[in-house]
Amino acid sequence: MGHIARKRFGQHFLSDEGVIGDIVQAIAPQPGQALVEIGPGLGALTAPLLQRCKALTVIELDRDLAQKLRKRDGLTVVQADVLTVDFAALADAAGQLLRVVGNLPYNISTPILFALLPVAHRIADLHFMLQKEVVDRMAAREQTSHYGRLSVMLQWRFAVEPLLEVPPEAFDPPPRVDSTVVRLVPRADAPALDVRLLQELVQVSFSQRRKLLRHTLGRWLQQHSFGPSFDVQRRAEEVPVSEYVNLAMAVQAIK
Repeated sequence: MGHIARKRFGQHFLSDEGVIGDIVQAIAPQPGQALVEIGPGLGALTAPLLQRCKALTVIELDRDLAQKLRKRDGLTVVQADVLTVDFAALADAAGQLLRVVGNLPYNISTPILFALLPVAHRIADLHFMLQKEVVDRMAAREQTSHYGRLSVMLQWRFAVEPLLEVPPEAFDPPPRVDSTVVRLVPRADAPALDVRLLQELVQVSFSQRRKLLRHTLGRWLQQHSFGPSFDVQRRAEEVPVSEYVNLAMAVQAIK
């Protein structure tokens, strides 16, 4: 399309046909489904998705790319910063759960994931290309070096499944990192809780991950007048997701 990648948008365009085919096969789009692609770029993934599902909504910040994408039949183009998009409204308009896909800009991938948490109940699944290190953190278990805030926040609400690793040479221009395609499916049994409360609790817990939780979370619990006992003689990485979720629900119950 004669477009030069723009660093400020974190643009790295997927160009390997084999990888594209593997991603589309993993997504397995069907006609009639409400698919939304974030950051379609030059349309490498858009074209085969559209061929299978016949209609597709794409969210593209780059004005020039959005203009070119509008020339394709079957595409609904939303030219906007994805962090400002109302996904609940898109689901309402579609009348069904959304399937969201995309090669996310690596510089804002975590904010995008966090922005989707409050609307997880309007989502069927997510398939994203992300920096491998980010996916490692998303899928990490307790008592590992990758386990942290991102692990807890996403695993509370989604089943996280890394699907395939993608080398830098699959992109143009190639990024300086390896990438991974990951699938996230909302958990039907995820307890309802205040996302902001859990986020605050987890952020405090991992703010000084080398220290025992009594120095961080323990003080936070005292400030919230939390009486029941919680073992703060551990480090944040030792506490499983389920315990963080149960603690957030207990704190929420007394507020």
